[in-house]
Amino acid sequence: MVQQTRFQRQVAEAGPALERWAANPWRRLSFLLIVLLISFSIGGAVGSITGALSKLDPLSALLCVVLIELAVKARGPLLRRGGDGLGLQLLDMTRMGLLYGLLLDGFKLL
Repeated sequence: MVQQTRFQRQVAEAGPALERWAANPWRRLSFLLIVLLISFSIGGAVGSITGALSKLDPLSALLCVVLIELAVKARGPLLRRGGDGLGLQLLDMTRMGLLYGLLLDGFKLL
């Protein structure tokens, strides 16, 4: 049997440590807002970069739709798992930020 390294143990403990850290409502809210704003920025950057290149528009649109649909499919197991729900909230904030960033960039083109 292979022995676990210290790094592997820390990675395995990162999720529960983050949930303990986010037990404070203000920390949780600020963390979720940061994730929303970062994904919003990524969504706007994806739209701007692919719009400027004008060669990857269909491919980037397909990739974004696939990522958002995979996030929707990943909600099921997270809902059934129950518990704290930090992972579900992070997934939802990421999905919403990406979608709103793409939509805002699309409205700029009108």
